[in-house]
Amino acid sequence: MNRSRVGYSVTGAALAILFLFPLLWSGWASVRTGSGFGLENYDRLFTSDNGVRPQHVFNSLVVSVLTVGGTLFVATLGGYAFGRFKFPGRDVLFLVTLAILMVPYATILIALYVLLGWIGLEDSLIGLSLVLVMFQLPFSIFMMRNSFEAVPRELEESAQMDGCATLGTLLRIMLPAVKPGLITVGLFAFLTSWSEFFAPLILLNSTDKFTTTLAVVNMRTASHGSIDYAALEAGVVFMAVPCLILFAFMQRSYVRGFTSGAIKG
Repeated sequence: MNRSRVGYSVTGAALAILFLFPLLWSGWASVRTGSGFGLENYDRLFTSDNGVRPQHVFNSLVVSVLTVGGTLFVATLGGYAFGRFKFPGRDVLFLVTLAILMVPYATILIALYVLLGWIGLEDSLIGLSLVLVMFQLPFSIFMMRNSFEAVPRELEESAQMDGCATLGTLLRIMLPAVKPGLITVGLFAFLTSWSEFFAPLILLNSTDKFTTTLAVVNMRTASHGSIDYAALEAGVVFMAVPCLILFAFMQRSYVRGFTSGAIKG
């Protein structure tokens, strides 16, 4: 093994430890009790008066599923249009879409809250999901456009010669070819929506509609105003587990999707 590969390995290991340390610390703190180690912190997380309830977990799942589904639907159609069709103003519209990334979303949440009130979706999981989809679209459309552009045009032309219409070509030929990009977009949308805190804090008012993140933060105060850090760490680990499982199963396609985007972008 040459020195350059040793350097890369050492640097990669150091970065892995750096990024894993907070999660490992949370896992250790979540099972540490005054008398040793156990699951008392998790029991307190789910059984305390203001702790996490099954309804909160269900709300998070609903928001995540709606966000992933909406993001994939719009980003697929948008990415296909930007990547395969030429129309007036295409490049300008694409740049405007990407420019949304430069706007801190926290600055427009109040305006979005008012807008949701106008259309009757205030304090609703559907309204929250629509907002999260909007935040995901610039990155997602960028990824899907690059994924579609990486597919050889001969595949599309062959399908059209065989009589496939545009929609049929998209469903039968193009979508299987851009599967890594779809997984990347879907996984990124899930990770973001599952762990999002600020948007639910602003857009949700009813406690029965709180997501898991809000429920975890809501139970941070124990008796006499002290902070129950151990229960909070248990909440952090509980929320991280689904993300880790999904990433472990989909990491290969996730990395391939990003690699394709980097090459074409």
